[in-house]
Amino acid sequence: MRPLFIITFALLALSTSAQNNKTKTMEVAVWDTYVTKKDGSVMHFDIIAPSSVKDTAVIYEYGRAYLKTKGQEGQPLTSKECRFCHVRSLQPQWEADIKKQGYFILEMENCE
Repeated sequence: MRPLFIITFALLALSTSAQNNKTKTMEVAVWDTYVTKKDGSVMHFDIIAPSSVKDTAVIYEYGRAYLKTKGQEGQPLTSKECRFCHVRSLQPQWEADIKKQGYFILEMENCE
């Protein structure tokens, strides 16, 4: 009888652990970013990256990569333009980009 109890207890513990892992959501850091475009207007976007990424040089590089896709390469992106805002739970629509490239860009204003 004792071995059956141990096996049952072990299976219950594994099941509980698996359920807890499923309910844990990655936390992401939101970096509020305002960059002056080449035409003088200001684009506003958030750089969203895993909260474990603390190196601002990495965050700024994410922003510069995004700026390049918008034809805005070379525009300044420093602590003046980009600041940590808050930490929040990962949204499902951001997950693919974060897994693929390490970050997600949430376009807010003048990002066309």
